[in-house]
Amino acid sequence: MKRLHIMASVLLVVLFLFVPETGHAASVPIPGIDIKLGTSKNPEDVSVALQILLLFTILSLAPSILIMMTCFTRIIIVLSFTRTALSTQQAPPTQVLVGLALFLTFFIMAPTFSQVNTQAVQPYLHKQITQEQALERAVDPFKNFMVKHTRGKDLNLFLDYTKTPKPKTVKDIPLTALVPAYAISELKTAMQMGFMIFIPFIVIDMVVASVLMAMGMMMLPPVMISLPFKILLFILVDGWYLVVKSLLLSYQ
Repeated sequence: MKRLHIMASVLLVVLFLFVPETGHAASVPIPGIDIKLGTSKNPEDVSVALQILLLFTILSLAPSILIMMTCFTRIIIVLSFTRTALSTQQAPPTQVLVGLALFLTFFIMAPTFSQVNTQAVQPYLHKQITQEQALERAVDPFKNFMVKHTRGKDLNLFLDYTKTPKPKTVKDIPLTALVPAYAISELKTAMQMGFMIFIPFIVIDMVVASVLMAMGMMMLPPVMISLPFKILLFILVDGWYLVVKSLLLSYQ
């Protein structure tokens, strides 16, 4: 311990002796950042600032847009139901399910994203349309996708609540009513698919529990015995393929 204290003291002395001299010999200017707020005589500067502010606002809302206006909600709920039905706790991990749901979302939404890019993004980048026109054109493909998978009952619920007259076309439907209607429609569809996934695994649990009761093994948890049979059944029927196939077919 004494040697360590002596070495530490010597090291501190050396640093105090040589660091100032070295820093003075090889001084490097440090860049500074100066942000000022003031008046502008050019109206274009204000327009650019507002566009940047709008861009940051859209980026901050991107996760909400991904969850509420795409097929991500249905996919992640169905995958979560599948894991719960298997009773495998955290296998597959949540990160794997979210990643799979994310890439499936991009795959299913690819035609919609392509329309947004063709109708709104590219014309705006080439300065063929204004920012307002680009936003309006970008919303239309999402509206068409959501209306296709939204129940009329759910949409009428929000339209009647706001006393909005029934729209004649898809473009006339306000997003404030369409987005929550689409969300609850997706939740119901996901729950229905999850219930169908649960049925075969519940049968296995009931059979295993009945066998254990008949054998007098009441203290043995049925889940522990049924888990290997569930995994075996899921592997034999190629479960992940069937689940993903059902999700893809549900959006045709």
